[in-house]
Amino acid sequence: MILKGSQRSGGKQLGLHLLKTEENEHVEIHEVSGFVSDTVMGAMNEAYALARGTKCQQYLFSLSLSPPALESVRVETFEKALSDIEERLGLAGQPRIVVFHEKEGRRHCHAVWSRIDADTMTAKELPFFKNKLNEIGKQLYLENGWAMPKGFESPKLRDPRSFTLDEWQQAKRAGIDPRELKSAVQDCWKHADSVGAFAAALEERGLFLARGDRRAFVAINIDGDVFAISRLIGGKAKDVAARLGDPARLLSVDDARARIASDIAPRLSRYIAEAKRIARTNMEPLIAKREALKVQHHAERQAKDKFLSARWDNEQRARAARIRKGFAGAWDFLTGQYFKTRKQNEMEAKFARERDSHERHALIQRQLKDRQALQDLFRENRRKEAERILSLYRDAAAYRRMQTGERDKDQDRGSVTLRPKRDRGLELG
Repeated sequence: MILKGSQRSGGKQLGLHLLKTEENEHVEIHEVSGFVSDTVMGAMNEAYALARGTKCQQYLFSLSLSPPALESVRVETFEKALSDIEERLGLAGQPRIVVFHEKEGRRHCHAVWSRIDADTMTAKELPFFKNKLNEIGKQLYLENGWAMPKGFESPKLRDPRSFTLDEWQQAKRAGIDPRELKSAVQDCWKHADSVGAFAAALEERGLFLARGDRRAFVAINIDGDVFAISRLIGGKAKDVAARLGDPARLLSVDDARARIASDIAPRLSRYIAEAKRIARTNMEPLIAKREALKVQHHAERQAKDKFLSARWDNEQRARAARIRKGFAGAWDFLTGQYFKTRKQNEMEAKFARERDSHERHALIQRQLKDRQALQDLFRENRRKEAERILSLYRDAAAYRRMQTGERDKDQDRGSVTLRPKRDRGLELG
């Protein structure tokens, strides 16, 4: 189970986030304990008021518990995890709030503790809480038999196509998954036998080869972001130069950006805008189905809770009727029958609680499976639309080459030659 915690202030903002139904399809307030108020916002106000009597600024400890996506995790598992976390972090007995969120077929838990000890009016210290949470999370994977992420098994077991911080940030700003970016460039590099072939292959993926200021060869996307070829292919600059030759014949970064802005970007922007409009239209039936499913699931849960509450009340009355009163009750007390009956009632009540918990969990799991099936349709739809946009990149690159007369017999035969021209840098012909 992935555990992410932080010390923070801003109880009002956090409370509103926990109750937000716009982003979450289901919000279930599981527990508000240790506070006078029984509401989330009331508890947050109490925590803030108590902290005002101290010098503590980050008076809350917020934690999210995210189990594996496809695992059926019972409420009791979350509660045990919370108890273990409280013991390890020294938060046992502190007021807390527990809320469950469901979104896109996944269920996770949020817990918030007040760090202020009301008896001593000091804040609970939480040294090395991130390391402790990591250990507890790993233990939860082992205890529940879940497939453990590589990061938990060993810090060295990670994606071998590692990225620098600059590459990651650049790729995110460009709206490109860095794994896909590296994979695409490496594929172009593997199959290209010349600088022209490499440049053409890059253009089919929305990237353009240019001459960098510090590094000889760089790739530029239509947004003008620059990526070093040597880093993307995991090689050295001298190896790139050995295959691609002299970079002087390539456009500079500034010239390439100007060319993209005047020739490629406007056309692609129109096409992509249209593709996004089509994507939104295609998503409307799924969104409507998602909203209908949300309403249906809310109604089913309310009906189930009402049924469980009514059954519990009826059973409680039946158990209470076994306790005789008056002279008969006194006789039962003297003979010990009263204690036997009370023990029987306690056991039946315990089993009834467990039965109700199982029934409610079964309902939630059935609903989650329905939602996950719908989410599969969302993912498939998004994949198709992504492929549509990728094809637009390829079409635009081919159209640019035809419009500027850059095709010739060599290209028709599958190879690309270089022809430097004044003021144009690299020309594909």
